[in-house]
Amino acid sequence: MKKLMIAASVGWMLAASAGAQTAPVPAATPAAAVVSPAKKQLVAKVLDILKPGIDNLANSLAAAPALNLRQQLGQVLQQRVAPERREALARDLEADLRKFVEETGPMMRDRAWKLAPSTMGVLFEERFTEEELRQLVVMLESPLYRKYHGMGNDFQRALGDKLLAETRPSVEPRWK
Repeated sequence: MKKLMIAASVGWMLAASAGAQTAPVPAATPAAAVVSPAKKQLVAKVLDILKPGIDNLANSLAAAPALNLRQQLGQVLQQRVAPERREALARDLEADLRKFVEETGPMMRDRAWKLAPSTMGVLFEERFTEEELRQLVVMLESPLYRKYHGMGNDFQRALGDKLLAETRPSVEPRWK
C-alpha cells in the first residue's frame, strides 16, 4: 500500500503538472474594498448551491492519480507479470486503488469546501455586484436550470458517441 501511495502521489503530481491549467488563485480582497455583509451572504449562498460541483471537482482530483496509475499498472502487468499471477495481482492493486480514492476523496472534498470561500468566493465578491449575485442565486435555484444542468452528461454522451462513431473509420488507421 505504501508503494501504491507513493506512486499515486507521483502520478497526481504528473497529472497536475501536465494537464491542469488552473487560473491563479486570487489574492485576498484589498482592505480598501470592503465587502458588505449582504454580499458576503449572497456569495455564501452561491457557494452552497455550487457545493455538488465543488465536491465533484475534489472527487475528480482525488481519483485522477489512481486512474493514471491504473493505466500504467495495466501495461506493467501485461509486460512483467506471469499470466497466471496477473488476475490476482490486478484485483489486489484495484482494491488498493479503490481504498486510496475512498480515503482521499473525503479529505479532498472537505479541504475544497474550506478553500472555496477564499478562492471562488473572492472571485464572486470581486466580479459580481450584489444584484448580479441575487440574479445568479435565482438562476442556480431555478428548476429549469437544474434540469438543464442535470442533462450535462447526457449531452456529452450523445455527442461523444456520435462523434466517435462517425470519426472512427478515419481516426483508427491513423492511430495504428
